[in-house]
Amino acid sequence: MGPATVRGRATAGAVLVVAAALALASFALLGLLKANLLRNAERDAERQAVTIARLAASGGLDRMRAPLPGADFVQVVGARGRVLRATPNLAGAPALGPGGPSGPGTAFHTWRVRPLGGEHRLRVVQVTTDTPQGLVTVYVGTSLRDVDAADDTTTAALAVGGPLLLATVALVTWRVTGRALRPVEAIRAEVAEITDRDLHRRVPVPPTRDEVARLAETMNATLDRLESSGHRQRRFIADASHELRSPLTVLRTQLEVALAVRDPELWPELIGGALEDTERLQHLASDLLLLARIDAAQPVAPVRLDLGDLVRSAVAARAGDRVPVRTGLAAGVEVEGSELWLTRVVTNLLDNAQRFADRRVEVVLRTASDGSGARTAVLEVLDDGPGIPPTDRERVFERFTRLDDARSRDHGGAGLGLAIARDLTAHHGGTLTAEPAHRGALLRAVLPTAPGGPPPHR
Repeated sequence: MGPATVRGRATAGAVLVVAAALALASFALLGLLKANLLRNAERDAERQAVTIARLAASGGLDRMRAPLPGADFVQVVGARGRVLRATPNLAGAPALGPGGPSGPGTAFHTWRVRPLGGEHRLRVVQVTTDTPQGLVTVYVGTSLRDVDAADDTTTAALAVGGPLLLATVALVTWRVTGRALRPVEAIRAEVAEITDRDLHRRVPVPPTRDEVARLAETMNATLDRLESSGHRQRRFIADASHELRSPLTVLRTQLEVALAVRDPELWPELIGGALEDTERLQHLASDLLLLARIDAAQPVAPVRLDLGDLVRSAVAARAGDRVPVRTGLAAGVEVEGSELWLTRVVTNLLDNAQRFADRRVEVVLRTASDGSGARTAVLEVLDDGPGIPPTDRERVFERFTRLDDARSRDHGGAGLGLAIARDLTAHHGGTLTAEPAHRGALLRAVLPTAPGGPPPHR
């Protein structure tokens, strides 16, 4: 029941709100009840006072009768404060007013008249009128015992019922809140027991379709992603270990042979092979470090770049490639991102095309519109090689994937180029896919253009 818990705060808040509302309603109820009863008492007393005042004005005070129901006493006072008529319960009592009447009119007073006895207040109606003998004031009093009794009864009822109502509200809120938060506690307890070795476990989803159920579903979706990430990380470590073992074994063999061979003429060939494997290891380590940076989602400072100039520079730096690269680059295609990483995307796509091309490699850059009407930059790299089978168009982007192991390894590939290119493209908010082609392979990268770019090419 501590204030630090959601259950305690909800209960305390509900009780405070109901208490404030109950207090306001109680004051309003008492005020309205008292005003209504007082108005009824005044109306009866005023009716009798007016009737007696008319008798006095016509000189018929002798016809004044005993007080009707709703009045407790009547007293008629002359101009000089002399009592002209009075009911028996005021016999011999002095005039009620403070002095002679000051002028015709009606006034209301609340007095406690001692000669009548009792403990209740009296509401007195004072009516002054002109008569042949001068101004005459009629006092008609009615007891406020009913008003006081109703006030006391209502106050007592509220004093007893208010705390009972507040206790009921506290109990109901406590139980309802506890019932609503019970699934949250079950989720918390389950999550507290999940470790990096228990990512297959899931939190219970309550049958209700409320915020708690959506919280549990979101938590399970997060655990799904964590489990998938753990599987990918373990698979990546296993694949990386396998890829590193082979060149290390070959390098060690070459060095052992070089150490065992005493012919100096064979040393350059053996050392050259060792250097090639060392360079392959260096590239592989660089790729692995880059993948680690991408997986860590390290932010990059976005820079506005002309993608056509970037592709043109990347192609110009490969002037000695086995197959010449033809380009068709649209002008003014600007994107926001890292120049280094986008250059790596283009380089990896060109490396893949050069590895399998026969006599043609082509790079095309254009703009298009996506389904929502936003402009995108489309970069396509085509080659006339053996192509990618339809069943493997998604698998080629997996890490350490080779569709032709011997050929890929002969060219120094580790099966990471397209995987890195796709991850870097996704890091820039784009996509990289393998598309059907008439001949060879067609790889298409789609990136969002920078705001204010050129209209799409038709």
